[in-house]
Amino acid sequence: MKIYNYPSKSAEKRVASIVGRGSDFKKKDVHAVNRILEDVKKNGNKALIKYTRRFDSPRMTAKSIQVSRQEIDTAVKSVDRSFMRAINRAIAQIEAFHQRQVRQSWFSTERDGTILGQIIRPVAAAGVYVPGGVEGKTPLVSSVLMGVIPAKIAGVKHIAMVTPPTKDGTINPYLLATAKKVGVDTIFKVGSAWAIAALAYGTETIPKVDVIVGPGNIYVTLAKKIVAGIVGIDMLAGPSEILVIADKTANPAFIAADLLSQAEHDTLASSILLTNSATTANDVIIALNDQLANLSRKEIARASLSKYGAIIVVSDIETAIELSNRIAPEHLELHVKDPFTYLGQIQNAGAVFLGEYTPEPIGDYIAGPNHVLPTAGTARFSSALSVDHFVKQTSLIQYSKDAFKREAKDIIRIAEIEGLEAHANSVKIRLSHRS
Repeated sequence: MKIYNYPSKSAEKRVASIVGRGSDFKKKDVHAVNRILEDVKKNGNKALIKYTRRFDSPRMTAKSIQVSRQEIDTAVKSVDRSFMRAINRAIAQIEAFHQRQVRQSWFSTERDGTILGQIIRPVAAAGVYVPGGVEGKTPLVSSVLMGVIPAKIAGVKHIAMVTPPTKDGTINPYLLATAKKVGVDTIFKVGSAWAIAALAYGTETIPKVDVIVGPGNIYVTLAKKIVAGIVGIDMLAGPSEILVIADKTANPAFIAADLLSQAEHDTLASSILLTNSATTANDVIIALNDQLANLSRKEIARASLSKYGAIIVVSDIETAIELSNRIAPEHLELHVKDPFTYLGQIQNAGAVFLGEYTPEPIGDYIAGPNHVLPTAGTARFSSALSVDHFVKQTSLIQYSKDAFKREAKDIIRIAEIEGLEAHANSVKIRLSHRS
């Protein structure tokens, strides 16, 4: 991992290469995903079985696509108490946070003769995509929590979960136990782009939903991009990323550990340190090398740091924040003496972690805020997954006759300027009507 001085051409070039990574889709991938989507749309379960047998579970059948109640009950009995204790804490705290996001319908009669308002209603059905992890042995239970809980709080009546099966056709028991605990209605053993297609178009077994959320590989992301508009989606999430801003008071070992917590995800993950202390920069390099040696995923982490990692030395913390706002990171950690002093200057970040005892994994699992966050600079205009992703806002308008007459001439004038004669006439005809 190289140290850069900022401002400099080399630092700018490095930042540009990091921010732009993984944002383009290859034509062959777009073609392949389009073909899968059309196949599922046309052939339903037959296509699902074909792809699932080819890539995940060779003996999958139409009857076994849906997880049975018996499979769920068996899974619940097999998980350990310490896991359920941790999950119960996470659920309580994630629910408490998302409850504060709930918005109410409202009505206003401030202008005489009018009733204006907004009706908030949940979508009828949502689909939550949960990656299978490495060969089903590393279940991403936090994806279940973060996808399902805000949908439940929004009032979604039916929540379907899709996740790829293991080779023997099963789903990891920790995923199933978590899904039952948060109230998933149906669980299906399908993954990748064909799972997204099934949720978007529906099959004989999997009902069509209104919104699809959840992270996945490039095929999942591409599929979500293509079906967006047919259904709602949360976002087009790219590779994971972290940016740490640190001063001379920061603990280099803590910073190194946090950078590695993202680097171990995959080789496209990004880990950046911005600091006004050359000493801190050098000490983090040493700590990274020490900690890398003991990581089980050290080859992935090393490749990530080499391709998309950077330590950038800046003149002051304000400059670091300015650069961070340009990058708009998914996760932003402030390892500085008084983090709240700088909070008001932060404009673009998916989530902000304040202080040395608030590492990013706290947000991943248990703090409460959602960990499905905008990546690749989209925090400039996008937000974390929330209750809002599962609701619709319907406007309400009512005018009395007097209120209508009061504003009619202005409506007519605007319609005439736009050249929409029938619009103007729908107002004029009421003005001329005698009742």
